[in-house]
Amino acid sequence: MIGQLQGIILEKQAPQLLLDVRGVGYEVDAPMSTFYQLPDIGQEVKLFTHFVVREDAHHLYGFYTREERLLFRTLLKVNGVGPRLGLTILSSAAPDEFVRCVLNNDTAGLVRLPGVGKKTAERLVIEMRDKLSDWYQAPASQGATLVNDEPSSRHHILQDAISALIALGYKQQEANRAVTKIDDGTTSSEELIRRALREMM
Repeated sequence: MIGQLQGIILEKQAPQLLLDVRGVGYEVDAPMSTFYQLPDIGQEVKLFTHFVVREDAHHLYGFYTREERLLFRTLLKVNGVGPRLGLTILSSAAPDEFVRCVLNNDTAGLVRLPGVGKKTAERLVIEMRDKLSDWYQAPASQGATLVNDEPSSRHHILQDAISALIALGYKQQEANRAVTKIDDGTTSSEELIRRALREMM
């Protein structure tokens, strides 16, 4: 089990990043809540990880805080919720916001998250409510900070956002339409992804 990685960021293309740990490059999938807090390429970062082994693939997921990883692991225990939906949920809502919906039985708020239907929202509340009851007693997570990546053309920024949405399970046409609609010419790819996810709710 790989529980933590500390290394240099070589590449960032949401939802995946490449981390150099003493000469070994680890491909790590991370939610946007983590991407918002990552330092620039070439800088060192420590991520808390969750390793998933399947017959056809091995996947490594990374999180900026222990709280994000705990929430991801709790999500995976819910019937019908897999890693991709878990990443999408954490990319669409701040951890505290999601937990608040669960604890307040706010299924309407949960249904607004991409990929969450009424039955899934009800399962999230029923199966997670007790497990998250002491969430607000834990130390508060650090606030997210948007990081502007290395200089890049607008086209690359838009393509990065579209690619991330496709990786999260959306069709190319849906991703193109959402990103194009909300782009104002100045928004970072990370913020474009976040706004697009909300747009497609």
